[in-house]
Amino acid sequence: MKDARSIFRFLAEAEERGEATALVTVTHVIGRSSRAPGTHMAVGETGAFRGSLSGGCVEAAVVGEAIRIIGAGQAELLRFGEGSPFIDIRLPCGGGVDLLIVPRPAPAIIRAAGERLEAREPVTLAIGRDGALMLETGAPAASAWRGDVFLAAHRPDLRLFVLGHGAEVETLARLARAYGADVRLLTPDRTIADAMAEEGFAAHWLKTPGQTADLAPDRHSAVILLFHDHDWEAELLMQAVGQEAFYVGAMGSRAAHAARLDTLRARGVTEGMLRRIRGPIGLIPATRDPDTLALSVLSEVVALYDAGGTASIDIALPAARFA
Repeated sequence: MKDARSIFRFLAEAEERGEATALVTVTHVIGRSSRAPGTHMAVGETGAFRGSLSGGCVEAAVVGEAIRIIGAGQAELLRFGEGSPFIDIRLPCGGGVDLLIVPRPAPAIIRAAGERLEAREPVTLAIGRDGALMLETGAPAASAWRGDVFLAAHRPDLRLFVLGHGAEVETLARLARAYGADVRLLTPDRTIADAMAEEGFAAHWLKTPGQTADLAPDRHSAVILLFHDHDWEAELLMQAVGQEAFYVGAMGSRAAHAARLDTLRARGVTEGMLRRIRGPIGLIPATRDPDTLALSVLSEVVALYDAGGTASIDIALPAARFA
């Protein structure tokens, strides 16, 4: 779930204020639904809440039920939509959702879950039907029931390292931040670095085309090079493919990408590492404006991350070409 960190933060901060809360979790989806199993919503006894379960269709009713359950003090598994006793509440998209509502979730577990995500570690929150919470190491392939315990699997927020110069860099950085990614920007253009830093980005000025300590991706990170001057690429790509990033890609035409690989091959980069470098990048073919390129590339990166975030995953759509 992309917003799990903010959900856990809401619960922890409410607990610090002495406010009772409930953790609401989607545990099963019937038919169509706008949210997947493992999605959370946090509700305070005042009626304040964080997160959404249906895009606005059932949130008000869920808040009301959560406040009731906070007062009763007993976890409940409720269904909204198809097959629900709440006959006046229907999901416009059809289908239904099962929600496990846990009153006063264990503060220490909630804080630990948030801290793990802050430390960029995956976390699995084990939620018993009786409301008991535990943390498990790592993350299962998908959120699902295991007996009477629901496993809600969460990964850290997607992190993007955007390297390059020109309008493409600024556009992709802004779009990725709007999506909710953690964006790190590296550029040889001092003007862009300063301007983006003023917008609140972690922006670093690249003084030379050599390797840099500011490029340190983890396995939940993507590295995207957007250089028109390809002389900047070789050292940075060599550094990127030697680290854990699940995605490494560089802007350019097929011919430019072939030349890029030849340059790296001549520098001793192995064929296995070369296969990690994507190019041309993006899902939309023949993109030639910064806005479309940004949308195309971000879509590819998000699709890969949502699919498991490994370099071996491929997407059956045409690659973008940017000459």
